[in-house]
Amino acid sequence: MPATSTKRFFKKNAAESLTSPGARSGLGWAALALGVTLLSACGKNAPAPAAQPRVAEVGVTVLKQQSQRLDTTLPGRTAAFLSAEVRPQVTGIVQKRLFTEGALVKQGQPLYQLDAASLRAAEASAMAVLAKTEASQRTLEATARRNAELVKITAISQQAFEESQAAVKQSAADVAVAKANLENGRINLRYSRIEAPISGRISLSSVTPGALVTANQTAPLTEIVQMDPMYVNFTQSTAELLRLKNDLAAGRYQALGGEEMSVRIALEDGSEYKHEGKLRFSGLIVNQTMGTVTLRAVFPNPDGVLMPGMYVQAKLPTGLAPDAILLPQRAVSLDLKGRASVLVVKEDSTIEKRFVDLGRAIASDWLVQGGLKDGERVVIDGFQRVKPGDKVKVAESGDGPKTDRKADPQASAAALRAATEKK
Repeated sequence: MPATSTKRFFKKNAAESLTSPGARSGLGWAALALGVTLLSACGKNAPAPAAQPRVAEVGVTVLKQQSQRLDTTLPGRTAAFLSAEVRPQVTGIVQKRLFTEGALVKQGQPLYQLDAASLRAAEASAMAVLAKTEASQRTLEATARRNAELVKITAISQQAFEESQAAVKQSAADVAVAKANLENGRINLRYSRIEAPISGRISLSSVTPGALVTANQTAPLTEIVQMDPMYVNFTQSTAELLRLKNDLAAGRYQALGGEEMSVRIALEDGSEYKHEGKLRFSGLIVNQTMGTVTLRAVFPNPDGVLMPGMYVQAKLPTGLAPDAILLPQRAVSLDLKGRASVLVVKEDSTIEKRFVDLGRAIASDWLVQGGLKDGERVVIDGFQRVKPGDKVKVAESGDGPKTDRKADPQASAAALRAATEKK
């Protein structure tokens, strides 16, 4: 019997058996089961429908040439714009501390008061010596004037006259020495009151009242730093400098000129400092141990966020790529030889594997040096399901590849029963 006639026969008998009074009996269900089995056996000889090739859907990014500034991230540390260690210039006992630790002080503000009793005594002694030498000078000057008249009438010898004139000059020198000693005594007396040499924020005091300090001692009494503006010193390797010079000479990048180049820094917690600095100094001597040169930038610090000795990351602009092509890093694959490649969607919507030459990393992108051009479409989503030569469907921007829904067995069985009943 032909397969089509067999199917029609068993469908008719199955429907009649279900609607007959004996459908609920075991004989009816057995007949139905036998018909389904024979129907399945006959269906095996029918040709299966051809499977349609499935087109994978991928997400792409369209490459675009753009002007891109190139930055170099360098480690660095902050340093005070001005720094002064306060030391005593005379010996004495500290009587008072005249400042609050950690406060802002002005230049010339008193910081310490030393016991000045001995210094005042030294000043008084110098004043007395000056008065004595001035009195002696006046006596010798009077004698010299008198001898000048006597020598004219030969009342005294020429030698006596010359000795009196020499005595006057010597007394004048003694007076000058006495005046200098008095001035030195007054300076030392002023140094008993230790003042701030610069304006800035003052550190902790290393001495307390009652401590003995000596002139020009090694240990400072305290330190003052000026924190607005602030220096940031960072280092750059000579290898990076040579590579940048070669790139500029080859015409890959354009140089960013200017003696005061803009610089930005990132703080220790990763946040970016809101004020922009200026590059002021580029080292001329290479550190033989580290192979680096030192750079220095100046940053405003009105809020006091920067403190001396902080570790920062300086972002220094080094060049400009006028026709740069940026490629997302997640689109790049590396083979066992370390070669970078991407999947490109060609004009006919087929996949092509392309080896590319990558430059430096810029945020989450690579700077493309070769292998790709403006306007090409590079796969960034769904490349795991395709291979070179496959036909693909390009997803709209923001749309990812669609996933297949799983079949529900109960729903499929219900649909089959409904179709059978209609037949």
